[in-house]
Amino acid sequence: QVQLVESGGGSVQAGGSLRLSCAASKYTYSLGCMGWFRQAPGKEREGVAAVATGSGSTYYADSVKGRFTVSQDNAKNTVYLQMNSLKPEDTAMYYCAADPLPRIAGGSCYLPRYWGQGTQVTVSS
Repeated sequence: QVQLVESGGGSVQAGGSLRLSCAASKYTYSLGCMGWFRQAPGKEREGVAAVATGSGSTYYADSVKGRFTVSQDNAKNTVYLQMNSLKPEDTAMYYCAADPLPRIAGGSCYLPRYWGQGTQVTVSS
């Protein structure tokens, strides 16, 4: 079992930035894929970004390309999501997810086995 703990959410005005962190209880390089999802009220959960931890390749949903950056720090077993130029439509609960296999679909990990508890991001106009 792998525990994922997110932090870094909060409230920010449009155009601002936030950095989310996801600390894993297991070595990040042993998790094939680590990624981020989000779910806004009344909407389906969507993939946001992911990193294939072995190769370091990164993947993004079209809606966040050029604004969000996903990165990993293997020494800290942590994955980050740097969010810049935030928009009100980025408001959602953000979840960290991970899977042993480096499979990507829909902008993040494919059917990740492990999930964090979520952290709220609110962007005001």
